[in-house]
Amino acid sequence: MKAGIAAVLLLLSSPALAQTRRPFTFEDMMALKRVNEPVPSPDGRWVLFSVVDVDLKQNTRKPHIWIAPLDPSRGTVHQLTFDAAGEDRPRWSPDGRHFAYVSAKSGSQQVWIADFNPETAEIGTTRQLTNISTEADGELWSPDGKRILFASAVYPECSVPAASGAGTPAQPATQQPGAQEQLRAGAFRGTGRDPADEDQCNKQKDAERASSKVKALIFTRLLYRHWNTYYVGKRSHLFVQNADLNAAGPPAQNTAKDLTPGDHDVPPFSLGGQDMYAFSPDGQEICFTSNIEEVEAISTNNDLFIVPVTGGPAKNITEANKASDSTPLYSPDGKNIAYRAQFRPGYESDRFRLMLYERTTGKITNLTEPFDEWVGSFLWSPDNRTIYFSAEHKGHSLIHAVPTTPPFAMRVLVAGHNDDLAITPDGKILLFTRMSVEAPNEIYSANPQAVGCPATTGNVDSGASATCSLEKGDAITKINEAILSQIAMQPIESFFFKGSQKADVEGFLVKPPNFDDKQKYPVKFLIHGGPQGAWGDSWSYRWNPELFAANGYVVVMINPRGSTGYGQKFIDDVNADWGGRAFQDLMLGLDYAEKQYSFIDKDRECALGASYGGYMAYWVEGHTNRFKCVVAHDGMFNSISAYGSTEELWFNEWEFKGTPWTNRTTYQKWDPELSSTKFKTPLLVVHGQLDFRLDVSQGFEAFTTLQRLKVPSKMLYFPDEGHWVLKPQNSQLWYKTVNDWVDEWVKKSAGSAPTP
Repeated sequence: MKAGIAAVLLLLSSPALAQTRRPFTFEDMMALKRVNEPVPSPDGRWVLFSVVDVDLKQNTRKPHIWIAPLDPSRGTVHQLTFDAAGEDRPRWSPDGRHFAYVSAKSGSQQVWIADFNPETAEIGTTRQLTNISTEADGELWSPDGKRILFASAVYPECSVPAASGAGTPAQPATQQPGAQEQLRAGAFRGTGRDPADEDQCNKQKDAERASSKVKALIFTRLLYRHWNTYYVGKRSHLFVQNADLNAAGPPAQNTAKDLTPGDHDVPPFSLGGQDMYAFSPDGQEICFTSNIEEVEAISTNNDLFIVPVTGGPAKNITEANKASDSTPLYSPDGKNIAYRAQFRPGYESDRFRLMLYERTTGKITNLTEPFDEWVGSFLWSPDNRTIYFSAEHKGHSLIHAVPTTPPFAMRVLVAGHNDDLAITPDGKILLFTRMSVEAPNEIYSANPQAVGCPATTGNVDSGASATCSLEKGDAITKINEAILSQIAMQPIESFFFKGSQKADVEGFLVKPPNFDDKQKYPVKFLIHGGPQGAWGDSWSYRWNPELFAANGYVVVMINPRGSTGYGQKFIDDVNADWGGRAFQDLMLGLDYAEKQYSFIDKDRECALGASYGGYMAYWVEGHTNRFKCVVAHDGMFNSISAYGSTEELWFNEWEFKGTPWTNRTTYQKWDPELSSTKFKTPLLVVHGQLDFRLDVSQGFEAFTTLQRLKVPSKMLYFPDEGHWVLKPQNSQLWYKTVNDWVDEWVKKSAGSAPTP
């Protein structure tokens, strides 16, 4: 009997069995479901979340709503909605018998309401709530369940009451003298027009634009385009609408009230993360984020405003801080508003602090002053005593807790790479998403009352220290387990070395599947963007280390100066020093890996980077010949022309300490184009036409230079992508082209050993 068990155990642990798992493929990655943030039900029994399905053949990505029981005895994790158009962003009604979501199944994206049976976890009737021609997104229920708040992009002149002389649908406001001046000067002063008239104005202007044979645009101020979209006269506004759950069918006309009329975006543009607006607990007030500076292109001065839910003048509650204040969240008792703030104007990578605004007195308290990492997503405990938040730390994103009354002694609760925090109404279960380099997001739970570790303990990212330990968390969902169980992946490995100026710098390494330490492996050396970003134990669909390693490469990643998760000084060290200490850190990190790991073949290495990593790829091209090839995706090639063609000017003006005409020396000092006479390494340029952060002209300039210098080069150009390659089939071409380029120059190296 014992011999038989031993034989089985030996078989299960044998390398032959381990090798039955296949290497990771692009098709595998597209088959993985993309799990979004958890939304616990008011009774604490269920969790709603959306899951994005990718259809590679159809070249589509569609979200659907799923549900999970917090008590497994109540049922299984399963999909709830199946409309062909998809459904996203589920939000519970306060009574837990309905949930709102957004869907385009009626032909345009609107807010829908679904009935829900909390006993059987089944949905009943669904009905369309909003009917606004400019579509709806970002919905929130009021705490009393009587209203729905949502965002929609509208023409600001359409929200000005006709009595102001701002025009009618037949006579656009932009043709009225002084209309635009009134819109900008009168930021959030009062109410707009009748909702039906306002929507008719927007509908007519959209129709006129669509039917016009002239597609020209006239710009009168900066930030005329942003990321991948040109400004066509619309602004995001917040609307509120009665949540009539007894109505049959969609409303005949728009009845949503514009709470933020004016020529400003509410909320401002964001790349994701927590909502930038919130209801007060009594449902009578909205707190929202907006930037009302005259020149938005040079300003990071987001402020928080409060406005009655019935409309009226809005009050700026953070006017004293000239840097960013955003993501407000009321305390459950309504006494305070928590939010994130930065203190240095114009610097988008200043430390994000957790602030507390006392509503009765206006007093503002910094809850995280001694804390030297960035506060990420956060939430209140139901008893108002604690705020939980995520923060990057050395390649991870840990969950912290801070009391809301002195002393503000923080503790770290949960290990891993976590985000998207939520909590059950009884405060007993903390929910969050977790990822790793080996798996995309799933939903986890942990005990928010755990002792954890003092935030000053230091290196607690591994989950334990000599005196304390962190919660590991329990998986609520395992949606991708079936696919991942068939794939051979290696865990990420961390190492530290002495970088420039003897600073401690962290690097990471991912080995190929079926790794054999007796063989020599070529290297893909990945350089992250930002520069205020970081590699770590996290998943990416755009730059996936496991997929890069899958065809026989060791992947090396360094977090050089400028990387997040190592304190604000480490971040600031890249300012006005783009090709200095950061470049030295990267090269010293690769030197260390070559010496430390005998399986690395230092004669077969390729450097790859995007955004700032693309800039650094161009910098590498002109400052070292150690690589067999280079890949530069959407990088800055000419620092001076990049300034004139980008949109968020605050970024360049901070990083290069001025404009090209006030500080040309710094721009030229770190300009990759000026070292082009030293270019020799084969280089693949990748750029998207719709990238307005780093204009496509940067890629064209680089490719032209390489071709004229007769450096082996190729350019992959996407006419329908922005800063990131998002369409499934475009992404497939991207990975194939990049990997083929690396193989071409690395694997054909003279005298190299065969790649496993």
